[in-house]
Amino acid sequence: MKPAKRQRFVPLSYKLMLSYMLCILVPVIVVGSFSVSTLVKSMRQQAENNVQGTLRQIKDNILYKIQDTNRLSSMIYYDETLARHLRNYEEGWVKYDATINYLQPKFLQTVQSTDRNIWLSVYLQNGTIGEVYSNHENSDPLQSITNTYDIYHMSRIKQEQWYLDYPAREQYGKTMQWRQILDDDKHERISLLRRMVDVSNYALKEIGFIRIVVNKSELFDSVDFSKIGEGSAIYIVGKDEEIIHSSTALDSMKGKKWNNAWADNHLVIREPLASLDWSLVTLVPTNVMERDAAKVLQLTIIVCLIAVLVIFFVGWMFARFFSKRVKKIVSVLEAFREGEFRKRMAYEGRDEFGQIAVALNDMGQHTEGLIREVYLTNIQKKEAELESLQAQINPHFLYNTLSSISRLARFGDIDKLHRMVIGLAKFYRLTLNDGRTFIPLSKELEQAQAYVDIQTIKYGDRLEVLFDIKPEVYAYDTVKLIVQPFIENALQHAWCGDQICIRITGEIQDDAVVLKIIDDGVGIQPDRLRRMFDPLAQEEIGYGIRNVDQRIKLHFGKIYGITVASRPGMGTAVMIKVPLYKHKKI
Repeated sequence: MKPAKRQRFVPLSYKLMLSYMLCILVPVIVVGSFSVSTLVKSMRQQAENNVQGTLRQIKDNILYKIQDTNRLSSMIYYDETLARHLRNYEEGWVKYDATINYLQPKFLQTVQSTDRNIWLSVYLQNGTIGEVYSNHENSDPLQSITNTYDIYHMSRIKQEQWYLDYPAREQYGKTMQWRQILDDDKHERISLLRRMVDVSNYALKEIGFIRIVVNKSELFDSVDFSKIGEGSAIYIVGKDEEIIHSSTALDSMKGKKWNNAWADNHLVIREPLASLDWSLVTLVPTNVMERDAAKVLQLTIIVCLIAVLVIFFVGWMFARFFSKRVKKIVSVLEAFREGEFRKRMAYEGRDEFGQIAVALNDMGQHTEGLIREVYLTNIQKKEAELESLQAQINPHFLYNTLSSISRLARFGDIDKLHRMVIGLAKFYRLTLNDGRTFIPLSKELEQAQAYVDIQTIKYGDRLEVLFDIKPEVYAYDTVKLIVQPFIENALQHAWCGDQICIRITGEIQDDAVVLKIIDDGVGIQPDRLRRMFDPLAQEEIGYGIRNVDQRIKLHFGKIYGITVASRPGMGTAVMIKVPLYKHKKI
């Protein structure tokens, strides 16, 4: 038998290249349908968009440096430790130690946190802190090699007009000004002004003032007319339309007033600069944008005539030749995308489409097997992780309760002893729950109540616990032991004096059950609260919270879990979010 003769075919790469070459003419036909006036307008609009894009880049560069300077001031503004030192008027070694070991290093760290040249001046209300400054009377501090800072008393600026004009009402985190004050105009500088306030005082009492000085030339170094094109000009215009900075092939326009007559035969684009009350104004000659319109129009007409003749003839052949083959591939890919990997592609042929059909069929079969294998593996992994997490529930409660029972027995308080033993038995009966992972929320809250009953016997009138649960919550299930650990955590760490009040609420919000454990205890420091959710934390801070959070996420997904809000001295609120879930018994 003679071997079958190998069929020759046009490679798919040739077909795709031919299709691309033909289809690329379609946009040319669309462009050619426009009239001369539309074409000119389109090119003008495109040029304007390009100019606006460049102008936005210039603007973003300026705003970035403004925001970077704002960031430097925020390092001082939001530093609570610094504010605490400034509120302390104790003199002597304490004040000297605070100045040397915290204030001066803090200000040095601030000026060294940027590679730009800045000058930081800090004015303090606390007169017990000594001034630290250099004499800049006949020089510009920004001309020094390294960034510098000065510390002054507020008495130096109390009578300055710029200080008197500063907004009296402080909006926390928002109130700041960019102005040219003192000798800024002489040295071509600009200053960021910001008040320092005492956040421990609800009146936001002023405890100091921040001034960060930068060179205008550095702030506006991105303002370059050559980025726009020849004949263009870029101006920075102030509120009174005075030109503050200019970039043009002509002489500097600084100090002159903006003249609307300059806009004749020019495209004018104005972009405001937030925080400075200034604007970027660009002038672009119209003849620069329109001089190539005639050449483009002529070329467009020629190309369109050729494209019309070719596209109508070849387009039909192209669609017929490839549509049937491509549709088969697309239908299989659509099935794969929807998760149906059992669909197969039937195609007779020995070209690239035949190879694609074989590859798709093999891929579908292989992927279907892999998905089944990965799915089973993930289920086993999650079950193993859950068992590991549940095995780590804090055992100290049992030890502490048995110690309390021993103490009651020693003093002969039989009634309390009896109630505590009954409560402990009930608590562990609900906790074990026949080994089930999912329990009704009613059982979970009953278990929490049993724990509270035990602790009430222990603490007496010093402990007050209120349950405020909406009835509809009891209709759903959850993983067990998610409420009691937070009540236990509050009783271990939240005592503020000799009394504590805990409130447990439950309601349905946005298709989820939301439980809250709220106490009026000492609260949690922000740094400690942040580390509680850090899985890489080496210490045991927040271990129980992370444990409950991980168990919820393993079963219900990442959108559920634990959220903690706390304020030192006012208390802590823990929110537990689980889905509206009803467990199906197998």
